[in-house]
Amino acid sequence: MIKSANQYPIHALFSMESNIVYRIPRYQREYSWQKAQWEDLFQDLVEAEGAHFLGTIITLNQTKDAVDSTVLELIDGQQRATTLSLLLAAIYSVLREHEAELDGNGQFAMISLGKRLVLDGGRLRVTPQTQGKNLDDYRRVLTLAGLDVDSQQQPYFKARKVYKCYQYFRTAISELAESDSVGPVDAARRVLTTTQQAILVKIEVESHADAFVLFESLNNRGMALTPVDLIKNHLLAASAGDGLDVDDAFKLWNEMLTNLGDSYAIQERFLRHFYNAFKAELPEVPNAQVATKSKLIRIYEKLLTGDIRARMEELVAASAVYGRITCVTELDEPTSLDTAFRQLMRAQGAPSYILVMWLLSRRQELAVSDAHLVRVVRLLTSFFVRRNLTGFPQTYALPKLFMTIVEKLDGVTGDDVVARITRDLVGVSAGDAEFRDRLDGPVYDENSDVVRFILVALAEDAMTKETWRDLWIQEKGHYTFTIEHVLPQGRNLPPAWVQMLGGPEAAAAAQEAHTHRLGNLTITAYNSTLGNKSFAEKRDRKDSHGREIGYRNGLALNAGLWAKDSWTVADIDARTQDLAAQVIARFPLEL
Repeated sequence: MIKSANQYPIHALFSMESNIVYRIPRYQREYSWQKAQWEDLFQDLVEAEGAHFLGTIITLNQTKDAVDSTVLELIDGQQRATTLSLLLAAIYSVLREHEAELDGNGQFAMISLGKRLVLDGGRLRVTPQTQGKNLDDYRRVLTLAGLDVDSQQQPYFKARKVYKCYQYFRTAISELAESDSVGPVDAARRVLTTTQQAILVKIEVESHADAFVLFESLNNRGMALTPVDLIKNHLLAASAGDGLDVDDAFKLWNEMLTNLGDSYAIQERFLRHFYNAFKAELPEVPNAQVATKSKLIRIYEKLLTGDIRARMEELVAASAVYGRITCVTELDEPTSLDTAFRQLMRAQGAPSYILVMWLLSRRQELAVSDAHLVRVVRLLTSFFVRRNLTGFPQTYALPKLFMTIVEKLDGVTGDDVVARITRDLVGVSAGDAEFRDRLDGPVYDENSDVVRFILVALAEDAMTKETWRDLWIQEKGHYTFTIEHVLPQGRNLPPAWVQMLGGPEAAAAAQEAHTHRLGNLTITAYNSTLGNKSFAEKRDRKDSHGREIGYRNGLALNAGLWAKDSWTVADIDARTQDLAAQVIARFPLEL
């Protein structure tokens, strides 16, 4: 079925010396990627540490004349191939517009790029499908970029996705130049370098029948080849030559995935976190100080050598711990530690799983009890509540932070483990003053998810067994209880609000400055029924059975709203100060 399956950098797939062209069959759907996909691709490339993995393409050799180009029909991967070509065309256009600024290397890079996109005789490296005028539009884009391609502009050309994609990447390069305080040439060459280094796995099959069977197995069942899949394939191939039975290797791999659940995001994150947590005990992988998505395949190609059974058994044991931390596997009788894990997960504390997994895996030699671990996990929850509102430390610094903490715990035991972790987190976290300053501002705009977590935590703290309500319940994948703005955030503020706030100008100013502050937020299961209603209507709202669903709903979080007859800027400010003090006390971070 499969003739070959190899990974290549983009510069090799689009090599100047290569006569290979990629043709998208006419039966394929028209180009459909939109801004969200363009943005994700551009950000992934720009932020990649090393070669970014772009996934898999399936090709079929359709060459009919050995003298002509080698024609590979793209059975799967046409969206990525077209988008990458449009990105390269945008880079070429920027370089050509600033050709006078290019040095010799820059001139060579621009000329080489042109030859990667358009071969001798005007043949296109990538030939899009004809549907939706994709081919016509692509030719026109290459002409606009400055390449020698025959084209004619079709009606509504600028309204279609091929042109919009090209223009998006030109704008993105310009914005990158501005954010990096460099010129357009430097920004374009940076994007060119990281794009050409990006990796694709090219699978070549022997026939259309093989292609479609493979395509169906990879895509229709939601099983596109991912780094996790490729690592599994490497494991099975390596085990065959290592004395480990392939069936046993597959069994161990599946046991690991069972512990981690069905979420690919958790599986991929576990593999990164395993390396980062136990790096000091693992074989050295050159140029991999931290496991990132782009380095994952290379890391596990190294780790899954030698005694593969022992390594897989380590992974299985660690995955069982990780499954508990991420609440994928739940105990019949959850402990206070499991409750703490769930709070850390809800507080968006996943980067700290590096540390938590290491602690649980080494708890005997560290002499740490459940009580110690609960203290650490609660501390981490406080750290992430503060971090996710203040933005400090920055996201990219978090893996190294927790890896460094692990290194410092060598030889430390018992209470000293908690003390050392506390000291290190306090040293890098925003203090109470900065935290209070953020809590005083438009927190909903900063991070609505962590704000919801804070509001729910305050509400839960005041509940008893008799008044308990599950504020995390979901329906169809969405929380039933959501954030409610007391002073509505929408336009067309009702007259009752305008009058209460002192007239149209004052009401508009209040909405602009105070709507998203902590004091103006609560949680409700009836957000859609409250909406833009007057304050009194929101406060006294009842359902058809006469049950309180407004601010008299019994949640202690709404205690400051029950007795109010009006809701003004002064009220928002006072409630913000009160809630901010509660939050700082609820999520302490101190030695």
